[in-house]
Amino acid sequence: MGKVSIVIYVTIAVLLLLLISHSPKKPPNHRHRRLKLRSNFTFSHQHHSHHEPVPFDPIVADLELRREDRQWEKQYIEHAHPELLHTDSAPAAESQPEWEDFMDAEDYLNDDERFNVSNRLVLLFPRIDVLPADGFVTEHELTEWNLQQAEREVMHRTKRELDTHDKNKDGFVSFAEYDPPSWVQNADNNSFGYDMGWWKVEHFNASDADGDGLLNITEFNDFLHPADTKNPKLLQWLCKEEVRERDTDKDGKLNFKEFFHGLFDMVRNYDEEGHNSSHQVGDSTDAPARTLFAQLDKDGDGYLSDVELVTIIGKLHPSERYYAKQQAEYIISQADADKDGRLTLTEMIENPYVFYSAIFNEDDEDDYEYHDEFR
Repeated sequence: MGKVSIVIYVTIAVLLLLLISHSPKKPPNHRHRRLKLRSNFTFSHQHHSHHEPVPFDPIVADLELRREDRQWEKQYIEHAHPELLHTDSAPAAESQPEWEDFMDAEDYLNDDERFNVSNRLVLLFPRIDVLPADGFVTEHELTEWNLQQAEREVMHRTKRELDTHDKNKDGFVSFAEYDPPSWVQNADNNSFGYDMGWWKVEHFNASDADGDGLLNITEFNDFLHPADTKNPKLLQWLCKEEVRERDTDKDGKLNFKEFFHGLFDMVRNYDEEGHNSSHQVGDSTDAPARTLFAQLDKDGDGYLSDVELVTIIGKLHPSERYYAKQQAEYIISQADADKDGRLTLTEMIENPYVFYSAIFNEDDEDDYEYHDEFR
């Protein structure tokens, strides 16, 4: 049945492409920006309020990660092993490709012979339309696709980090191995985006789900990205960290004022983004906050403990699934021509710009070009 579906998709896609190629060319009603790879590399593991969308296309993701690997290696050597920069005979310098080798990626993306966006959408459509394979891409299917791409990207970075810290190359990271490197110890607290508290033993132990004193690849990934963990110990650690950060009077719990001025807006923003609504500007009433506070305060003592924050920790630290769903909602809102809440292959081919918008550089106002693949 799967092979039959693929044949049907390919047949329909070929017909669509033939119709598009033989139809009268419409003059473009706007100019399209040149496709570019993102450059969002950072040494920081901390949570950011702005979350970059993941590339829709695995080919684009691979190009970005290859470039990021080179940038990561370059900066790591500069800070951790500056002596290699001044050694002509360094083996690493001889064996590694040059950074410039990856500078022509944009030319590849913008070459219609090598990277035709319409053809890519034809190829990817049946890989997304699987729940079920009915000729439509739903929000759920697109969310799952985006999540797969995000998890793949995150795990790539995690494996890179594990290889760096795994000093004895046994496939695990101990707390001793994850001691901050010398270039962090000797730097200011916020240098390179690092928070010196990142190496606290409590965080490490909470990530160690099996309690063997070592982090395997899954546990290490949770350690670096606790918002996506299913480990209850690590989720509890996140709750404790929220209390520590907001607890201005240092009594080990949150009173209403500490909750209202620290956490409530984060919860409200999460809920409103999920329901595509917003509160009125200047609305400073604390009634909704008091209602939520009372709901969370299970023992009714007028304070929130770390245990009582568990039910909202996912709103304080949104997961990759949350962002994948947001990205899916945006794509469908832009490409769903008949407004039925799902996408056909035709709608995707007719709106390719939407699917590849994650790799446009919004800062390059003057860098516009026409491309045949968008018409």
